[in-house]
Amino acid sequence: MHEPRPFVGVSGLTRLLRAMPLAMLPAFALLILLGGFSVCHARAEEMSFRLVSVGDPARCRGGCPAVIAAEGEITDQTPAEFAEFVRNNIGRADLHAIVFLDSPGGKVVAAMELGRIWRRLGVAAIVGRANSAYPGSTTQFLAARCLSACVYALIGAKKRVIPPVSIVGVHRMFFYEDQGGVMGNGEGERRHYDNGGMKALLSNYTARMGVNPGLISMAEHIGSEHIHVLSRGEIARYRLGVSRF
Repeated sequence: MHEPRPFVGVSGLTRLLRAMPLAMLPAFALLILLGGFSVCHARAEEMSFRLVSVGDPARCRGGCPAVIAAEGEITDQTPAEFAEFVRNNIGRADLHAIVFLDSPGGKVVAAMELGRIWRRLGVAAIVGRANSAYPGSTTQFLAARCLSACVYALIGAKKRVIPPVSIVGVHRMFFYEDQGGVMGNGEGERRHYDNGGMKALLSNYTARMGVNPGLISMAEHIGSEHIHVLSRGEIARYRLGVSRF
């Protein structure tokens, strides 16, 4: 098996890094963002966040710009956890409002909440995976995926970048009804589908974020057991993102 190749060199991020500072965000805005999120039990492989340095450590001498890697499944806790992560790192002068996103999906409502936070923070989201061969090595940015509910988080970003080697995919929404309620994990329970209310909510959210709400209608025609990977033409048609920085 061949090693994955990086889709972009560090130099390709320079302009975006200059345009997306995060360190000066007012503290009161973060206090607002931390309110109003539901809390449920943790799930395996839930989305986590970490700082990633961009550049050659030998040249930066410990001062490389830092971006955020968001990897894993979006859960009910994810929006609050992201806001908490930012609050804990907001004082760093090297931190930029750029998120590298790699996710198989998760909870629809939580994904919209995460997307709204990204819009308030002016985040640029890039479907990509940050990888370092060893501590202190130059970070490479590899192909990644943003599937199912992840797309609704991506929609919220101020700038959305989907490199040609990465994929985004959609399908019909569903949820399970179990002991955790209609938005619970639902292991072993049957699927329930939207009666039109969630589609309307998502369509409104999508339009407000500048994306063509026809994307939601198209997704709702894809069977929930399948993933439709969007073509470059569809990505452009629905104004979901661009392929270059």
